[in-house]
Amino acid sequence: MPNGISSGADKVVYLVVDKVGSPRDKRCKTKVERTDIETVVSNLIAGQFNDPLRVVAFNTLGYWSSDVSAEVANEIQARCDVEAMPVPEHIRDFVLSYTG
Repeated sequence: MPNGISSGADKVVYLVVDKVGSPRDKRCKTKVERTDIETVVSNLIAGQFNDPLRVVAFNTLGYWSSDVSAEVANEIQARCDVEAMPVPEHIRDFVLSYTG
């Protein structure tokens, strides 16, 4: 997974794509998260998003982006496993779609 903050202006920014509306609705909204993956994972588990579809990391100085959805989904599943709790319903589809 990409590192959090490297130095100065060189940061990784995480963008969460969240579906809005009904199941037939194709609209999405995005929310830029802080520059650490911990905040993204915690906010997903806490219900800050209704129906997350994807998490993308962007490096503001290194000129790269990466879909980190699978890594985030695996981390959520691992945390739920450690806590012996089910994956919260609001992110269950997201986790299942990336962890199989």
